[in-house]
Amino acid sequence: MDRIDREILALLQLEGRISFTELAGRVQLSLSSCQRRVRDLEARGIIRSYRAVVDAASAGFGFEVVAFATLTRPDVLDEFDAAISHVPEIIEAQRLFGEPDYMIRIVAADREAYQKLYDKVLSRLPGVQSLNSTIVMKEVIASRALPVVRRSIE
Repeated sequence: MDRIDREILALLQLEGRISFTELAGRVQLSLSSCQRRVRDLEARGIIRSYRAVVDAASAGFGFEVVAFATLTRPDVLDEFDAAISHVPEIIEAQRLFGEPDYMIRIVAADREAYQKLYDKVLSRLPGVQSLNSTIVMKEVIASRALPVVRRSIE
């Protein structure tokens, strides 16, 4: 990836609906060269998808939890991964080194909706030894663009 690819990525992360014409102008490429570079970034899996960023509270998900899951044994990892992928309220999950085994971001309409989800779904996930939840008080930094354009830090 060169400087122009990084500029393209930076712009697309901030303005996913930018036209190819506008994008080409901003990175100083011909339209066809710009389209070719974007298609190549997509084909290589560097650009994985495009989507709208939705305000959770406005969409009815005003309650967010970060949960930490510890599993009973390593042989249930794949089963656990598959199970959490089918829970739409889980909006992000990472497998961690050490303990706990997972960090999971979960959204719900409110505390009662989260409690039902916890009781009926989360606590019954395969191999769960413990699930510790922390309520998110305030979103300080939302999921943001990767810093693909290099800057010098002095």
